[in-house]
Amino acid sequence: MRTAISAVIWALASVMIIILVTLPINTRTQLIASILIVTVMAVIKILNAEGKWRLVALAFGTAMILRYVYWRTTSTLPPVNQLENFIPGLLVYLAEMYSVVMLALSLFVVSMPLPPRKAATPGEGRLPTVDVFVPTYNEDEGLLANTLAAARNMDYPADKFTVWLLDDGGTVQKRTSANVSDARAAEARYKTLQQLCEDLGVRYLTRERNEHAKAGNLNNGLAHSTGELVAVFDADHAPARDFLLETVHYFETEPKLFLVQTPHFFLNPDPVERNLRTFERMPSENEMFYGIIQRGLDKWNAAFFCGSAAVLNRKALEVSKGFSGVSITEDCETALDLHGLGWHSIYVDRPLIAGLQPATFASFIGQRSRWAQGMMQILRFRFPPLKRGLSFPQRLCYMSSTLFWLFPFPRTIFLFAPLFYLFFDLQIFTSSGGEFLVYSLTYMIVNMLMQNYLYGSFRWPWISELYEYVQTVHLLPAVVSVMLNPRKPTFKVTAKDESVSVSRLSEISRPFFVIFAVLVIAFCISVYRVYAEPYKADVTLVVGGWNLLNIIIAGCALGVVSERGERQSSRRIRVSRRCEFGIDGRWFTATIEDVSVNGAAIQIYTEGFRGIAANSQGVIRFQPFSDMPVGELPVDVRHAESLGDVTSIGCRYMPQKATDHRLIADLIFANSAQWSQFQTARRNNPGLLRGTIWFLGVALYQTTRGLGYLVKDFGKNRPAGEA
Repeated sequence: MRTAISAVIWALASVMIIILVTLPINTRTQLIASILIVTVMAVIKILNAEGKWRLVALAFGTAMILRYVYWRTTSTLPPVNQLENFIPGLLVYLAEMYSVVMLALSLFVVSMPLPPRKAATPGEGRLPTVDVFVPTYNEDEGLLANTLAAARNMDYPADKFTVWLLDDGGTVQKRTSANVSDARAAEARYKTLQQLCEDLGVRYLTRERNEHAKAGNLNNGLAHSTGELVAVFDADHAPARDFLLETVHYFETEPKLFLVQTPHFFLNPDPVERNLRTFERMPSENEMFYGIIQRGLDKWNAAFFCGSAAVLNRKALEVSKGFSGVSITEDCETALDLHGLGWHSIYVDRPLIAGLQPATFASFIGQRSRWAQGMMQILRFRFPPLKRGLSFPQRLCYMSSTLFWLFPFPRTIFLFAPLFYLFFDLQIFTSSGGEFLVYSLTYMIVNMLMQNYLYGSFRWPWISELYEYVQTVHLLPAVVSVMLNPRKPTFKVTAKDESVSVSRLSEISRPFFVIFAVLVIAFCISVYRVYAEPYKADVTLVVGGWNLLNIIIAGCALGVVSERGERQSSRRIRVSRRCEFGIDGRWFTATIEDVSVNGAAIQIYTEGFRGIAANSQGVIRFQPFSDMPVGELPVDVRHAESLGDVTSIGCRYMPQKATDHRLIADLIFANSAQWSQFQTARRNNPGLLRGTIWFLGVALYQTTRGLGYLVKDFGKNRPAGEA
């Protein structure tokens, strides 16, 4: 009976919405309705009302967007017999409908996401055995040493877990390559990593041939191991001490659980954050996915494997015949297969690993190109809507995750649509400037308000538009290529532990300056046309305003591709940890203030500590978080500064044995609470108005900074003989 009543209520509500959306009203009435609804949504947001009020606000926004869709569909498309207007007009319309569909999918996924799960309570049963896989291809020894040492430091019975280094850079195929130089390098790597693993108590494993990229490497690990569970960490993803204790217990009560995924937390900013200098005060781009979207997916049993920072059930992997390797995003593909086979997943929203992001803009684009192409392959080869075994919500969730990567197409259309009118006088909208403002401006404001409702403190206004634009320029050809030839893309390892020592323009920055110049020319034309064609001023002002918005985003992107030089090769983390500092046989009480993967900053408080010289050799003595005894880590003093009774020194680690690497890993990675605190400190919501004003200020500054880099680069490359 209740089901029938609910169905009737939903049917009546749907009929009412359709009537309201299609109700014929004049522009003035539409303006009044728009103002009222935007005001109601803003008031609910200001009052920070949650629960049902949040859904009420989203429902109002949805009604306005549907109203806009109805108007766009029935009143604005150019006549079909005017192909020069109809074709570009249809492209803009399709781009907008894509955005509406993606918003609808987002509403389904994240309108009411699951709250973060509470910390797992260890059960009384037997702890499962775990194989810890660290796949590697070309990462250097120092980076691997930190990750392997952190994995070895995990708080778990030593006889219950085994750490494996799965090395695809030292395969027999590579060591016997016809290229002698490559063969020698692979042989040297093979011997070096074998010794490193022996020193750290880690199992080293390679294979005959490099087949099926990362998926093949992981499957080779499965074939040589026997653990009930499998934990996977990328080569630059070091786990905290409590990673296994926070994840494996979920498998005790859920026999059909195949995955426990945790977020990817990064110690360094991505190129956008570094060049805009927002890393310490604004949430990272990936936090929208790991902070909200994965929790929304988890609600529908659709949280998927992200390639690292996860624990998987070996029984499930045996059913699916290992990690899937049809696409170059083996992680999402594997999860899709296992969800289709009836297995379940869980998402634990707590950072339990710390990794490294690409430092250069070119590497960042390379990484995103691989993600985009892999998702397009999944869409092509697996097609989630027709995937057998998935529930209807799971189909929608996977469609949201895969269709997102089509954004380069609508973003390109939105970028160049104003130029159709300004350069060629094409009429891609059959409406007056007033109608355009009443409907389209309301649509934009409501859309931004809804995004603010959905993602709040995890994504500031206009940041999504900036990230999509800077990726679109290079992702568009990558996505087109995989559509034309789905099997063409190959797995490419993202460069890790890079640094930008000298300020410079990115090697792939040229298209951004060309696009910016074209948009500025179009803006000048719009100003001219307002005065030369006053009878079209309303339309010209609207299109010119649209183009101006594109200029603001494109100008900000000039700062993104202007790489800032950094003296530090890695980001420092505040730790405030008690220690002793030893030098020349004397020991002084000290505090470790911050650490990085290369060194630490220490404050020494004992009176009498004076006159230490650079390049002096010292030792840091401290108690590890793990069950290791008090350790002494050798360091090289890089600089020292005394102020009163306090001497601050900067030192570089000088590891000499395996224990030293474990001490370094303990300093940096053992305490996961510090990562949660850092994330929480950045998560504040400036709101739509303040966020927009802030973005305008950032865009103005970054535009001038980018143009300044261009002038310097031109002067540097100019022939010496020119005046």
